[in-house]
Amino acid sequence: MKYNPNEIEANWQQYWAENQTFAASNHSEKPKYYVLDMFPYPSGAGLHVGHPLGYIASDIVARYKRHQGFNVLHPQGYDSFGLPAEQYAIQTGQHPDTTTKENIARYREQLDKIGFSFDWSREVRTSNADYYKHTQWIFIQLFNSWYNKNTDKAEDISTLTAIFSTEGNANVNAVCDDNIAPFSASDWNGFSKDQQEKILLQYRLTYLAETEVNWCPALGTVLANDEIVNGVSERGGHPVIRKKMTQWSMRISAYAERLLQGLETIDWSESIKESQRNWIGKSVGASVSFNLKNHNEVIEVFTTRPDTIFGVTFMTLAPEHELVAKITTPEQKQAIENYIEATAKRSERERMADVKTISGVFTGAYAEHPFTKEAIPVWIGDYVLAGYGTGAVMAVPCGDERDYAFANFFKGQNGMQDIKNIFEGVNISEKAFDDKNTTIIANSDFLNGLNYKEATKKIIVELENINQGKGKTNYRLRDAVFSRQRYWGEPFPVYYVNGLPKMIEVQHLPIVLPEVEKYLPTEDGQPPLGNATNWAWNIQTNQVVSNDLIDNVSVFPLELNTMPGWAGSSWYWMRYMDAHNETEFASKDALKYWESVDLYIGGSEHATGHLLYSRFWNKFLKDKGFAPTEEPFKKLINQGMILGMSAFVYRSEDSKKLYSKGLIKDLNVHPIHVDLAVINDITNELDIEAFKKHPLYSDYADAEFILENGKYIVGREVEKMSKSKYNVVNPDDICNEYGADTLRLYEMFLGPLEQAKPWNTAGITGVFGFLKKLWRLYFDDNGSIVTNGEPSKESLKTLHKTIKKVAEDIENFSFNTSVSQFMICVNELSSQNCHERAILGPLAIILSPYAPHIAEELWKQLGHEGSISTVAFPVFDAKHLVESDKEYPVSFNGKTRFTINLPLDLTAAQIEEIIMKDERTITQLAGNQPKKVIIVPGKIINLVG
Repeated sequence: MKYNPNEIEANWQQYWAENQTFAASNHSEKPKYYVLDMFPYPSGAGLHVGHPLGYIASDIVARYKRHQGFNVLHPQGYDSFGLPAEQYAIQTGQHPDTTTKENIARYREQLDKIGFSFDWSREVRTSNADYYKHTQWIFIQLFNSWYNKNTDKAEDISTLTAIFSTEGNANVNAVCDDNIAPFSASDWNGFSKDQQEKILLQYRLTYLAETEVNWCPALGTVLANDEIVNGVSERGGHPVIRKKMTQWSMRISAYAERLLQGLETIDWSESIKESQRNWIGKSVGASVSFNLKNHNEVIEVFTTRPDTIFGVTFMTLAPEHELVAKITTPEQKQAIENYIEATAKRSERERMADVKTISGVFTGAYAEHPFTKEAIPVWIGDYVLAGYGTGAVMAVPCGDERDYAFANFFKGQNGMQDIKNIFEGVNISEKAFDDKNTTIIANSDFLNGLNYKEATKKIIVELENINQGKGKTNYRLRDAVFSRQRYWGEPFPVYYVNGLPKMIEVQHLPIVLPEVEKYLPTEDGQPPLGNATNWAWNIQTNQVVSNDLIDNVSVFPLELNTMPGWAGSSWYWMRYMDAHNETEFASKDALKYWESVDLYIGGSEHATGHLLYSRFWNKFLKDKGFAPTEEPFKKLINQGMILGMSAFVYRSEDSKKLYSKGLIKDLNVHPIHVDLAVINDITNELDIEAFKKHPLYSDYADAEFILENGKYIVGREVEKMSKSKYNVVNPDDICNEYGADTLRLYEMFLGPLEQAKPWNTAGITGVFGFLKKLWRLYFDDNGSIVTNGEPSKESLKTLHKTIKKVAEDIENFSFNTSVSQFMICVNELSSQNCHERAILGPLAIILSPYAPHIAEELWKQLGHEGSISTVAFPVFDAKHLVESDKEYPVSFNGKTRFTINLPLDLTAAQIEEIIMKDERTITQLAGNQPKKVIIVPGKIINLVG
């Protein structure tokens, strides 16, 4: 009976689907375990072998936990809104929904083929209206909330308006916009509804504001910072500029401290935690106000070193700072405008990373020092960012290396002052001094002789006394822009009355994405939804109606932007808990039962995007009484990348010759990526005829191939697996040739889960050979060879070593060493000629999380009914690992002559008696008596002549 993986796997995949084997219950007496993968965006390319790595790991854990008696929730779905489908729609006219559904069908086919134990009954798609109606509902909750610093949580906006109507805003301690004008209760009650709404927008957790954004003209949309790589869009590599636009924003900054503190309560890698800490960027210091000479304006700065205030010699504003246009003198206007235009072409990340370039322009304006009243020149420079702090810095060249370089570069220009040394006993002739721990302040009036802590405390008091500053904690984390000028995204449940946003009542959700003729922005620059003919809201019928009916009395325009790609993924794990609930995103009972994700597996590239936004939304929903826990993901594992083995041919300068890899030394040749389809992936030999016929290489159809030993051998190099490098390996091909169980085991065998590792198809045959060897423990050519006999001690020892190792490895997520142990186990059992049911039954169970199809078939062939998936995991028994005897080496004058197996409980005298009577000893001694017999029970036997 041969091992036929294709037949076995197809049968069991059908069985699992028909019997809903992996469907989780919301009403179980079992303990719960929730394991989740970061759900995929369904791209047109489908999966390559690198994609399933994390899914296989999570599936092993899910299956193992079922064997342990847990009620396991292991769902899957699709983050199905996204730019690629829209870009394809722009190019072809095909609706993104059609493209997305086709891509999902392809993904589902591939995922099913690998044998994942997903609960597909709970599948979600973020682009389905029955899903995004809840995303719209969450947006409305955010709009109707404010953050109360006194209670340190989000509260309903009605509690804020109640305070306004009785007390005004003087005592309100909220996370809100800066510089909100004070008003009394009588003022509030006298304001018009529109005036009140404008004020409330400054407090709401989602709000409209003019914001500096990353605008990508080629994609026609705003991008988040994490969607930009090296100054260009992550998608397509298009240029990105900074631009002011009115956008929806999320007040994530309200949760900065809780996001920081929450990191201490979750089991994530320190590198991911540190990424989030750096992104949140907590700084403790002071807010300082500098009056401007000849202007009524004030420059507000935040500094972590207020103790150095007497060392200020100039100020730098971000080029985008709102004061720049107001304070620039006519003489400097052109230079300032040119600089601003140039800066707009650089992303914030690019500006932060560029520490070598020194550039800036003098505005012509001067600020006034709070204490000395000296005039301080005001410059702009792109190393200052509008969104960080206040977008302005007080420059202290003696204490900051970047300020030091700036001051020296522009020395003697436009009132740039000489660098002031305010540190006692420090030479700053060559570089700045920034060691605050050894600082003693000098040349600073009332701060002289004080150390960093003393001076900081005193200067804050003095600033408060003159009403020009106060102590402050600042965060780098900025509010998240929540608008995209795209079609394929969640519509906002928002219409506008007198230019002010109004929420559609929740009972009328979802507001469904309308049909449009074009997916590009309109001719007058509006987002693609501006092309919709039916995109207005009738407040009497509560329906979407024709734009022609807009009268601003009962019919009003709807929001034209859509939500960003991270909206649907910021709460999806809760939808899986109760995926078919039509009235709420999940019931209280379901949320209470599943609580949060026990194990979350996904890529580290989401550290400061999805993982931060998800924690923010979870904390907000906790504040509002919906989410049961403060943190959504208890344990996070970031799987490493599977790298591709690219192949290369080497062309000559004139492209007329192609040299085999072994012949290129000392030659001037150019490597060209080769599609893996035209090489033998094991021997690395190029199929020359297939290469010539390949459409990518038609230019080389007449080239001369310079061979080595009659063959053209390609070069190989490890690179990121990518279509552009032609090194993608399709998992379907591996499954078709070797089976899904081989693929699963091989991906785990490649190395530790968190590390990057190269794919090598040649190595897969060894894993396939292992499964065939495993099969032969149960079957020969004629059928089953399993017996009901008593297993040997050796076989029991082998089994229990494996039970122990595999259980420990899964608990520690060390899956690669488990695969090694399986191989050792099968080799030992084969050498022991083991075919006993008492060994082979438990072996099938412990293999099941890794290679579920063959495990199911073996279990069935052993005479069991149903699935192996919930059979109890074998219990390790240490007694089978206790050695009862030992193979002793018997030495004569230090040289081993033979071995003997003896019980370990024998005394030295008993061992000596047995050895002296052994015929091999008698032969070695040749009638002589040993001078000395050295015996250490359990260790050595040595006879000295």
